[in-house]
Amino acid sequence: MSYSLTEVSKHSTDKSCWVIIKGKVYDVTDFLSEHPGGAKIILKYAGRDATAAYEPIHPPDALTKHLPPEKHLGSLDISSIDQLQKVKATRKKTDDELRMEREQAAKPPIGKIISLPQMEYVARKVLSHKAEAYYSSAADDEITNIENARAFARFFFHARVMRPVSNPDPSTYILGFKSSIPVFVSGAALAKLGHPRGEINIVEGVGRTGLIQMVSSNSSCSAAEIAAGRVSPSQPIFFQLYKPSDPIAAEKLVRETERLGYSAIFLTVDALVPGNREKDVRAGWQVEEWERIAQGGEPTSKADIPRTKSDLEEAEESVDTRGTAGALIAHTDIDMTWKTTIPWLRSITKLPIVIKGIQCVEDAVLAAEAGCDGILLSNHGDILKALCLGAKAAYGTAGVVKIVRILEREIVTGMQLIGARTVHDLVPEMIERVDWQPLVENMAKL
Repeated sequence: MSYSLTEVSKHSTDKSCWVIIKGKVYDVTDFLSEHPGGAKIILKYAGRDATAAYEPIHPPDALTKHLPPEKHLGSLDISSIDQLQKVKATRKKTDDELRMEREQAAKPPIGKIISLPQMEYVARKVLSHKAEAYYSSAADDEITNIENARAFARFFFHARVMRPVSNPDPSTYILGFKSSIPVFVSGAALAKLGHPRGEINIVEGVGRTGLIQMVSSNSSCSAAEIAAGRVSPSQPIFFQLYKPSDPIAAEKLVRETERLGYSAIFLTVDALVPGNREKDVRAGWQVEEWERIAQGGEPTSKADIPRTKSDLEEAEESVDTRGTAGALIAHTDIDMTWKTTIPWLRSITKLPIVIKGIQCVEDAVLAAEAGCDGILLSNHGDILKALCLGAKAAYGTAGVVKIVRILEREIVTGMQLIGARTVHDLVPEMIERVDWQPLVENMAKL
């Protein structure tokens, strides 16, 4: 069946909610209460075209998985499709969109990118405000994120000389799979916020450079698309599992992962509830304000202050404080245990199982006792993850390849300068931790 925009617009309430996505009409009324991002975001587009908001944060198979066939109502008629295209062509761009266009035109040629900080700088410039906030935000005052970087600055090398390093080999093995350098791409969601091709850029880039990618359960591209995007069928990819609380859905997801050819499962255990990522939350409010103004609306009044208890409650309920990141894990199982979850996962898959998010020695021991194949320490300031996602917005697959090449060059050079030919030569004796703070006060008196 085909529908007109007028007919679709009549279904714009929580009692009857239709949306348009890529020219197709869907009845999402029954899905409102189940949507991980909450009903509010869907109702914002009720009776209207939601394509622009939907595509960057949903894989293409999401509608098939979450909506029964009878809720796939049909298509827009030809005249309505033409009307939407005209509206899109004449829509006033926001200041953020205009800024992104300017930065895209001004970015340097990829050959002139010589360091990761430079790549990150360009990525921050060309990303949308929402994407940059999502990729770079950390919880609360971001102290842990800052300390992650500072911690490494406390270690100094004990470089050795007079050792042959003419043929350096930085390669290693991760879960038995070869990696060209001792680095892999950690899982991160919503890559289409940075580039229309999303995670496909990453899987192609790491495939061309011999690295391994961990794919998030919340990727913008589907697990099947990413698996199909590999450079070769033998290219290893890992899957980051946010275990759904629904046991049937969880088992289905694990079995599909194995069927698609993924090489390991990284069970995420340190993100059961969303952290308070303030930058990410504020970005959503700012984007809504810009969109309102671009569409001819008035700025939100600063004088609109709640004056009664009911006003305050209404104001609290009307504001989304979860941000982009918080909505992604709304249905995650928060009752996992060592005694039940690991045996369950082991019973339904033969893939290696790694626990992602270990934060203390005691849990590392429990993971080993539970028969897990590895652990991934919890460190949400993972530089490579953020850079790989940002790089896609700047240079696509070529940007991912460029980052790996820079990392490879820096690792090889560093190994040669400290007298290590292979990764096996990098031993604890070659570094020393020095806890010190600059004497700022004394220096100021000199």
